[in-house]
Amino acid sequence: MMFSGSDGGGGSLAKQIITGRWFMVFASFLIMSASGATYMFGLYSADIKSSLGYDQTTLNLLSFFKDLGANVGILSGLINEGFVGLGGAIITQIYHAVYGDDSKSLILFLGWLPAVISFVFLRTIRIMKVIRQANELKIFYSSLYMSLGLAGFLMIIIIIEKEGNFSRGEYGGSAAAVVILLFLPVVVVIKEENVLWKRKKQQLDNSPPLELVTQLPPPSPPMAATATQEDEDISCWRNIFKPPNRGDDYTILQALFSIDMLILFLATICGVGGTLTAIDNLGQIGTSLRYPKRSISTFVSLVSIWNYLGRVVAGFVSEIFLTKYKFPRPLMLTLTLVLSCVGHLLIAFHVRNSLYVASIIIGFCFGAQWPLLFAIISEIFGLKYYSTLYNFGSVASPIGSYLLNVRVTGYLYDKEADKQMKALGRVTRHGEDLNCIGDECFRLAFIIIASVTLLGAIFSIILVVRTRKFYQSDIYKKFREEEKAPETEMATARGADGG
Repeated sequence: MMFSGSDGGGGSLAKQIITGRWFMVFASFLIMSASGATYMFGLYSADIKSSLGYDQTTLNLLSFFKDLGANVGILSGLINEGFVGLGGAIITQIYHAVYGDDSKSLILFLGWLPAVISFVFLRTIRIMKVIRQANELKIFYSSLYMSLGLAGFLMIIIIIEKEGNFSRGEYGGSAAAVVILLFLPVVVVIKEENVLWKRKKQQLDNSPPLELVTQLPPPSPPMAATATQEDEDISCWRNIFKPPNRGDDYTILQALFSIDMLILFLATICGVGGTLTAIDNLGQIGTSLRYPKRSISTFVSLVSIWNYLGRVVAGFVSEIFLTKYKFPRPLMLTLTLVLSCVGHLLIAFHVRNSLYVASIIIGFCFGAQWPLLFAIISEIFGLKYYSTLYNFGSVASPIGSYLLNVRVTGYLYDKEADKQMKALGRVTRHGEDLNCIGDECFRLAFIIIASVTLLGAIFSIILVVRTRKFYQSDIYKKFREEEKAPETEMATARGADGG
């Protein structure tokens, strides 16, 4: 007999908790929270720039490789949930409590913290065979509500910090509260695993001795299997440009060579590339617009919190709209891209304190694009090769970052900085960091980024038109049929046995 949330066998309650699936879910939350450090580049980029004497293009090239590793690295498949968005704000609070405003120490902190957390839970995250629980959706909702409470608390703390200067002790208090809220799901884990442990123990005590009967299945003809494999390999290449209907399982090559994937990929390059450029340059944007250093920390936290909210809201709202009103998910992506243009223009045409609003908009839109992108991929191209197509979609992010962050923003910033240096009669020396002050430093770059993002929205509209009939149909019908099929087979088998 197999029991949900356990790797089998008896044992103590502690073993049940540590080896159970709900503790594995909690461990994944912690890993995702630490992985959100990739969005904190704006906090320590100025130290890297001054210490190494980088110009903005070189600094942005460094951030590109950071984004490349985040999207095609080992952990990239784990971090599509909301906690990764919230991680930046969580780590910021802990950093201020431990190091104050020493951003150089933050670099070391980010170097070891995510690695240690991943190493601690190395054996916890694994493939488990479990039986579905009737209340598992309720458990996930409980975790969601706790994370929303954590996000709300962080938002309140940020507002309070902006109004007054926090001491190291006050940061310690807020960080302690954040850690408590972060570990609050452990209560749910212990409660659920305790119920499963008692149920398992009761069933083991009451179960009669089992008689083991072994029956070997009839051997299958090897030649037929080989021939089938050869036919599949041949058809894989023959059917590259003959894809199935939308919603059915595409092969990897059919999906990669499809027009729908090309359009979605281009829209993602334009949209995610622009918002990621803004996030990575928050430190330099704040400095050029003469915001104090403490405000830059606020910008990073705001982006982090609203990144989380964007991921959660986009997933829920798009699902509700799709189910109730047949509202196509690509159209939701289009609206997100248009909204992000507002954030880019707020940076380009800066007015007093507009960077706070821009941080909220850009953080929300960046977070919202990811669940929409991956849901669209799964809906149009099927789930058979979803993991591969998921990673292909993720590659659009560093491509957009390189084009808009390195080739556009870094180049134009350095050009304006060099112009300012010459106006002051100074000459740029090799190994000296190149800084720019004023609204002009990022204005042209973000006008271009807003235009490119609008182009991405146009690509998304094309995808809306191409998939409108598909999204007007019942796209979940086949999943309901597949879910009912085993039940029908079992009922038929019982009827045959009874006859």
